[in-house]
Formats: sequence, C-alpha cells, structure tokens
Amino acid sequence: MRNITVSVDDETYRQARIRAAELDTSVSALVREYLQSLSDAGPGSQKRETASERRMRGLHEVREQIRRNSPNFRVADNVPREQLYDRHAPD
Repeated sequence: MRNITVSVDDETYRQARIRAAELDTSVSALVREYLQSLSDAGPGSQKRETASERRMRGLHEVREQIRRNSPNFRVADNVPREQLYDRHAPD
C-alpha cells in the first residue's frame, strides 16, 4: 500500500474531520474510498454502487419479494380509508 500526501486548507480539513467523525471513520479512509471509486469507474470497469443506489436497490428487492410472495397484496385493501383516519384519543 502506498502513502500519499494531500494539502488542503484548514477549513476543508476541519469539515472533512467532522464528516469522517459523523461516519465513524477517518479522513484517510474517506480519501481512500474516493480514490478507489475513481479507479473502479475507469474504462472497462463497473461503476461502484453508492449508498443511495444500494438503498434503492434494497427497496426494489423488498417490493419484488412482496409481489412474488403475495401477488394479491394491496396496501389499499388492508385498512379502509375511513378506519385509517378514525382515531380515538387514548383513555
């Protein structure tokens, strides 16, 4: 593995450290992931899936699984509209 040195202004570094802490990782790991995403998206290679794309793929997979396992399932059939909005205060 190679080491590289990158120079950034103080505010950029501060923001990068904050973001890394939010993601429970390091600035080095963020830079490494970014550079890997660049090389993964190069000519002849498959583009790396983003977190957002991964979530959307998961959502589509769940929907398809519901459709396969319960082809007649419809959310509208579950609770009549009148009952959905008929709320009572707790006693």
